[in-house]
Amino acid sequence: MKIVVIGATSGIAEHCCRLWLAEQPAELILVARDGAKLEKIATDLRVRSPASTVSTVLGNFLDPGFIRSLVDGAVATGPVDIALIAHGWMPDQQAGLDLATCEQVLAINAVSPVLFAEAFAAHFAKVGRGTIAIIGSVAGDVTRKANYLYGASKALLTRYAQGLDHRLIGSGVKVVLIKPGPTDTPMAAAHRASGRKLASVEEVARATVRGIDAKRAVVYAPARWALIMLVVRHLPRFVFNRLNL
Repeated sequence: MKIVVIGATSGIAEHCCRLWLAEQPAELILVARDGAKLEKIATDLRVRSPASTVSTVLGNFLDPGFIRSLVDGAVATGPVDIALIAHGWMPDQQAGLDLATCEQVLAINAVSPVLFAEAFAAHFAKVGRGTIAIIGSVAGDVTRKANYLYGASKALLTRYAQGLDHRLIGSGVKVVLIKPGPTDTPMAAAHRASGRKLASVEEVARATVRGIDAKRAVVYAPARWALIMLVVRHLPRFVFNRLNL
């Protein structure tokens, strides 16, 4: 099995890799922006699975040239089974954000994942196989004042994944959108400080791997968030606006 992981330093992505290597040896291509953290994760994975091949790539996730080169290079050495697109960024939005930061939020969380997915989709469609897994968020279902730009960027991914899946019907290529709820990662520091209950990274990673294996179009992680967001999406506007979210 050959897997390319974009944003491999994310906690969810790292634990997905551990789960995959616990099942069988694999070829992993880990792509990230933080070199020191990436090498630490790669070393750990090599120790866990000596029979596996773990390579690393650093690059600019906002550079279409890098994205095209990375994906072309990955498929040139053999078909890729899974492309996991896992990177994201959620700054504190309570006090508002300057315009440059707004641009970065949208670029990192929405534009960049779409470019990676499009690059993989083009190659996967040619060979009639492969799974594109994109980590979105339940925040994309309903945007709220605490992180509405982040939520809006994840909402774009929700609609994009839906359209990409529709486009690839009958091609043999599968698109899986994972929607984690609040998870115990550095990104959720504000939730942790408020005492809010968070899902463990391990739990979300297990749900992610199961969903990818089953090739489900949408995976809520943990699964209870499917029901929670169904209720929230159907709240009357005047009720939702009274909630301190």
